[in-house]
Parts: sequence; C-alpha cells; structure tokens
Amino acid sequence: MKNEFKIIANLLPNNSRVLDVGCGDGTLMEALINQKNIDARGMELDQNNVKKCISKGLSVIEGNAETELGQFPEKSFDFVILSQTLQAFYQPENVLDQLLRIGKNVIISIPNFGYWKVRASLLFFGRMPITKSLPNTWYNTPNLHMCTIKDLYEFCKTKKIKIDRIIGVNDNKISSINRINLEMKNLLCEVGIFLIS
Repeated sequence: MKNEFKIIANLLPNNSRVLDVGCGDGTLMEALINQKNIDARGMELDQNNVKKCISKGLSVIEGNAETELGQFPEKSFDFVILSQTLQAFYQPENVLDQLLRIGKNVIISIPNFGYWKVRASLLFFGRMPITKSLPNTWYNTPNLHMCTIKDLYEFCKTKKIKIDRIIGVNDNKISSINRINLEMKNLLCEVGIFLIS
C-alpha cells in the first residue's frame, strides 16, 4: 500500500463508515476493511476498475462523482475520501460541497503543483512537469485545475471550511502543515492531505 494510503488509513478510526470517491481498483478500501474493520463503499468512473473492485468482493458503484453524488443522503458517512482526484473535475467546488454534505469529515489528497520540482521544471526547462505524483504529459493529463497546498488552504479559509489537519508528503517523509509553515511546506511537499469538516 502506498504511503499516502497509509496516512489516510491512520486518520480513520476503526469501525468507521467510509465512502471512497474515485476508489480506483479498491486498494485503499480493501486495506481499510481488512486492517480497521471499516464499512467501506466506493464510487468509481472507470468500468475496468469497478470490475476489479467487485472481483475483490468490494461494494462499489460505477458513477461520475461530478454528477451522481447527490444520490447519497446528508451525513450518511463518517468520512468521505477523495484521493488525488479533485484537480480532475470540471467543477471542483461543487464536488467539494457534495463531499462535505455527504460526510461528517472529508479527507482530500492532492498532487501539489507548488512543489519545488514542479516549479523548477517550468522555470528552468519551460515544460510542464512530470513527477511521481504528476506522471502524465501535458497532452494526456486528467488534471484540469492545477492546485497547490496553499491554494486549497486558502480556498477552505475563504469558504469557511474547517481544516482539522493538513499533512504534507514527500517520498516517505510526512510533516504537519499549519498557517506558520505553509509557505515552506507548499514548496517542499509533493502531496497534501487535508482532513476537513
């Protein structure tokens, strides 16, 4: 299980009710069920990934989070997880509103476009960056809305969304992010994980 998923798993109490939006092949859901006795459900757009989840015995529906989150009742999950998908939505603000409506708490991870390697690639080579968390070239990337840790922090403040915790990830190193160290962590962390409510 990748480091980001371990961090997300550590944020979740045992026996929680969780919706994993954009659950991929179900790797995170499977770990949460087996390790923390979590009642995990998933929503996934890609039909092949849905099949993989179902073959693992996971409870997943095929659907587009941008248009189909409205089917879930208010506060029907203890936690909703959105892992490295926010930047791929046409209307990320609407998706965030839905996640906060459905979940008592929301965990969002984003690839940080403010990471120093991303900045250096643009500055020194004049090319769109390719990193571990941003592996696609400019013409086949799913990313529509580039976002930094600082951008999401400011967005939450503006929208009066409560930030319970921010964790920065760089390789296998993790660090806590707050208002005081935000500028530095925005430069040094490749991925940001937000716990909001």
